[in-house]
Amino acid sequence: MKRILFCLCFWALFIACDSSDDESSNQSSNFYALKVGNSWVYKYYQYSPSLDEYLETSVVDSVSIVGKEQVYGNTYYKFRTWTTGNDSGSALYNANGEHFELLRDYEGTLLRDDGFVKFTNNDYSERLIWEEDWGSVYERLVEGTTELTVEAGTFTCINSEMYLITASGVQLPGLDRYYYAEGIGLVLSTVSFVSQPIPNIIRRLDSYKIKN
Repeated sequence: MKRILFCLCFWALFIACDSSDDESSNQSSNFYALKVGNSWVYKYYQYSPSLDEYLETSVVDSVSIVGKEQVYGNTYYKFRTWTTGNDSGSALYNANGEHFELLRDYEGTLLRDDGFVKFTNNDYSERLIWEEDWGSVYERLVEGTTELTVEAGTFTCINSEMYLITASGVQLPGLDRYYYAEGIGLVLSTVSFVSQPIPNIIRRLDSYKIKN
């Protein structure tokens, strides 16, 4: 779910567990609220330069864990995202309709079934996401926690930052951020144009249902 439109546009959400653990034994360390039946609703807000505030859009992501699948001996959780409201087909949002993703949690790192790292809650090293002739995109976990209040409540979060460094070694001001809360999952993420320090889009947790 990676897009380049002169912006860093990644959606990190979701969760999973190592194939050696079952749901009941993994609950004490279930940072990402990993369980079949859990669900989250996210709404998108776009920055208005004239008002200097974020306005609610019509775009909504309804996310749920609908099952588990085995891939090369590892258990992945299957996430279904149903997106509505993106009638213009903007690449800043998910496309309308149904999308699926398989993810698992390996020692605090969210791994997609193709091996791509979606998030880590314990590795603070800089991670290369992809590189081109014009520059490279990196992500790193930020030390410390942040208290975030969104429509779904107030959460203590950790977050990562994604940024672009040009071929000449200059880090551009745009940052995409991903905030996760223990036992809840993704709480907030942003989409930024690489040349602008203020995020263009904020995606916030509006409601959720978590099974204990």
